[in-house]
Amino acid sequence: MDWNKATDIMVYSALATVAIFGVMGLCQWISRKSLKKVDKTLWLILVPLSLMVITYFLFDHVFVWNVRPDGSGEPSFPSTHTMIVATVFFCTMFALPKYIKQKSLIVFIDLIMLAFVVLVPVGRVLANKHWISDCVGAIIFSAIFALFYFVLLKVFVKGDKK
Repeated sequence: MDWNKATDIMVYSALATVAIFGVMGLCQWISRKSLKKVDKTLWLILVPLSLMVITYFLFDHVFVWNVRPDGSGEPSFPSTHTMIVATVFFCTMFALPKYIKQKSLIVFIDLIMLAFVVLVPVGRVLANKHWISDCVGAIIFSAIFALFYFVLLKVFVKGDKK
């Protein structure tokens, strides 16, 4: 199995999820005729995603801590693939109940996302693109970003209507 390509596909699925949220927000903006009337759940997801992009930039361009085990010399900490998949899917798990009411479907989607969150770091290590520490670091950053999103949802989305 080509783990490099497989993990790329999993990242594309996370990016597609972000695109779906973007389209949802755009549709709400158009139908509700006001940017202020777009669900806060959709607005607030921009916070952890922005933190993820800032973290990527800092560790890829400013604080290079580690290089890839494949000898390419490229920065490897934290694993960007892992950080994207984990951040997007952890945050999606918090947002999903607002948009899907069927519990069994939510559980099914959550299990797929968790499988990707596990498979991506494993695949990155097996593809010799990252050290285990790169993937663990990415998971820690992602968990912090998602926890921050969870807190923001609790504070700002108490009575938010669909």
